[in-house]
Amino acid sequence: MNALFTSAMALREVGPDLYEGELDKRWTIGPKVHGGAMVALCANAARTACRAGGLEAAVEPVAVSASFLSAPDPGAMQLVTSVRKRGRRISVVDVELTQGGRTAVHAVVNLGEPEHFPPGGNVAPLLSANPVLDLMAPEPPDDVEPIGPGHPLAGLVHLGEGCDVRPLLSTMRPGAGGGPPVIQMWARPRGVAPDALFALMCGDLSAPVTFAVDRTGWAPTVQLTAFLRAVPADGWLRIVATCMEIGHDWFDEDHIVVDSLGRLVVQARQLALVPAARQ
Repeated sequence: MNALFTSAMALREVGPDLYEGELDKRWTIGPKVHGGAMVALCANAARTACRAGGLEAAVEPVAVSASFLSAPDPGAMQLVTSVRKRGRRISVVDVELTQGGRTAVHAVVNLGEPEHFPPGGNVAPLLSANPVLDLMAPEPPDDVEPIGPGHPLAGLVHLGEGCDVRPLLSTMRPGAGGGPPVIQMWARPRGVAPDALFALMCGDLSAPVTFAVDRTGWAPTVQLTAFLRAVPADGWLRIVATCMEIGHDWFDEDHIVVDSLGRLVVQARQLALVPAARQ
């Protein structure tokens, strides 16, 4: 089985501090490239630039702050990197993802070593308020179907062609009493174990929380910040998306991503525009 996500993250050096990558139609929502896939591609460019400068291979993108300037189409993209700091514990790289001479994403990436989990050691954090463990089993139940042919989201969310995504559809429906949505889903790449980049992409994997108020159109993300807390273990990733407030113009959305061992691997928060009401 092809490691489709690994191929999607591949970079080619085409000049000093300049790389080329490509995201095809598998990594789209509707006609446009998925924001989380672009965040992961920017993170990989930053990591590659740091490693090219002699930093240790263990360096990972522990924080990514991305501003979305335009929505590119599937196809080739260029990534321009600028190393702002090379440090013993933290390095900082600016990345611009462009297509056709137009900047689509500007990202600032902090790189370092995420949380350590030594083999056979104590994996429990000093303190945790992780809500996912009580909500979701490590693996999706048999009746939770993957996004694919015949699935209600198949015509919109094409990521199911590139990775196995299993949303709990009941959590996407408008909630009784106007309570906040708590959208739940499981995901894993095909053919390989999830890595840091796949976990970062999962920080933007959910359908917009505006589904809970019956606003299901395009909800463009303006800014997203993601923290890579740990490199995930092999197996399914559990994802919960919720929010604080859905306004008439703007909404926030939070993702929590947990691995098969119950470890927090990614936290992400974004600011996005509320879709227009259906006529």
